[in-house]
Amino acid sequence: MSDRPVGVFDSGLGGLTVLKEITKILPNENIVYFGDTARVPYGTRSKETVMKYTFQAINFLRSKDVKAIVIACNTATARSLIEAQDHYDIPILGVIEAGARTAANTTENNIVGIIGTEGTIRSKAYNKEIAKLNKDIKIVDKACSLFVPIAEEGWANTDVAKLTAKRYLKELKDQDIDCLVLGCTHYPILKRTIGEELGMDIKLVNPAKETAMDLKKVLEDQGDLNNENGEGVKYEYYVSDIPEKFSSIANEFLKKEITDVNKVEIQKY
Repeated sequence: MSDRPVGVFDSGLGGLTVLKEITKILPNENIVYFGDTARVPYGTRSKETVMKYTFQAINFLRSKDVKAIVIACNTATARSLIEAQDHYDIPILGVIEAGARTAANTTENNIVGIIGTEGTIRSKAYNKEIAKLNKDIKIVDKACSLFVPIAEEGWANTDVAKLTAKRYLKELKDQDIDCLVLGCTHYPILKRTIGEELGMDIKLVNPAKETAMDLKKVLEDQGDLNNENGEGVKYEYYVSDIPEKFSSIANEFLKKEITDVNKVEIQKY
């Protein structure tokens, strides 16, 4: 048993969708969350830049004595998970393997849609993971880069979001997908808007829940689950810029008040 915290990071707010599932499945775990709000989005950046940002985030979280780290960002997972796992002597999980597994188990007609940032879609990381599980699944993928700034602005359920979703998702609907992977952790923030545009027949796959389950197994396997009563659980929030904006949108998404958000000079790490 260990009461050391779990580290979670994302380019901004999107990782809160993963954090939300972790708190449900692992309610006794202390958590340190870092959002790289000064440099969001990651999706349009080069592999080298994303790796640099990812390693800085990991170095910061390690300074908080975390026992495991979840890269709650699809772009960072696609571009740097393997390198990070090779470099650090701490369990590091991404979100893509969990999302691919869920999609393969969800589709009935073997036509799966994937939306994500430019970086994630270009990497074909989901395509490769799904092919390992079922080579017969056809993938229809599309970069939907504007969803990230819309989520970051708190515009998830506005007319702007609805018009953007309509434009992005039309060609996916036309190709008979029966499930859609939300291949960016920001996208579940727009789940209602995306779901309304696609209709009830297309299931939305959010990798967050499966990622949280994977984390639970890792902690169990290494004997690091915190079995103490959850009443004393501590959540720490850090960002690289504008804590007030993060706090405001996080409050609305998590449905609880988050006031103590600290700014980090992430370049130092």
